[in-house]
Amino acid sequence: MRSLLLLALVGLGAQLVDGSLGMAYGVTSTTLLLALNTGAASASATVHLAEIGTTLVSGAAHWRFGNVDWTVVRRVGVPGAVGAFAGATFLSSLSTATAAPIMSLILLALGLYVLIRFTVAGLPRDRVGLPLRKRFLGPLGLVAGFVDATGGGGWGPVGTPAILASGRLEPRRVIGSIDTSEFLVAVAASLGFLVGIGSENINFGWVGALLLGGMIAAPIAAWLVRLVPPRVLGSAVGGVIVLTNIRTLLRSEWIGAPDAVRYASYLLIAVLWAAAVAWSLRRHLADRQATPVAVGPESGAGEPATTSS
Repeated sequence: MRSLLLLALVGLGAQLVDGSLGMAYGVTSTTLLLALNTGAASASATVHLAEIGTTLVSGAAHWRFGNVDWTVVRRVGVPGAVGAFAGATFLSSLSTATAAPIMSLILLALGLYVLIRFTVAGLPRDRVGLPLRKRFLGPLGLVAGFVDATGGGGWGPVGTPAILASGRLEPRRVIGSIDTSEFLVAVAASLGFLVGIGSENINFGWVGALLLGGMIAAPIAAWLVRLVPPRVLGSAVGGVIVLTNIRTLLRSEWIGAPDAVRYASYLLIAVLWAAAVAWSLRRHLADRQATPVAVGPESGAGEPATTSS
């Protein structure tokens, strides 16, 4: 019972972050399951089965709050499902130990770009509204879906920064579209795991606990993402990406940094990240105060009220 309560709380917290920042549910939940000595395929299968429910609720909530671009959902979600099924099917025979640091370098570069771009310049408005092409979203979905299934998480960390970096979709719609399309990925990955390892290797009690916590948090997160200014949200997402992938690289066999170096690095990045978010918030408030309020005949300001007979 204690484990189930812990999993429910983890599911709630992970979905709250995922629904607000477009990533972290799979990574957080899988990390906990692996710490409980769950096999890699079983852990990923458990998380993806829970995500069928959480992503369905999250997608509905994001749609309700106007955070979803359905063209993006379709163009990235369908190839994502294909990649997720393939990744789930071959997870038992595929080693991702070598690929993980390479992917982390790519994600780190994207995270730094997003963090610096949004902190220094705010939302890139020169391209907002331009269409995202199939030749970009298709391969992105395929790779993100494969990474998500084989690593127990990755749909958000791969998809969110890549689309944010394009500057063609405002952050809340990037997050809403990625969260909504993840439903297709979760269904495909779950089917792949059921084919590959069978249902007997999955603890459905754990699935239910993660699902319950995530479903409670999903509508709250979809509401919160509308209230956070895009500039601040971009800095926050960029910091998550940088910190997550620095951690992966420092713990990898490529570097194998000692504990003292790792913790000092985490502290430094956290301080810089907090400063970036604070600066973005400060600039957002300054820009909002500097925005002139239109006063004219349309507003009726300064004109006497009239009545019609």
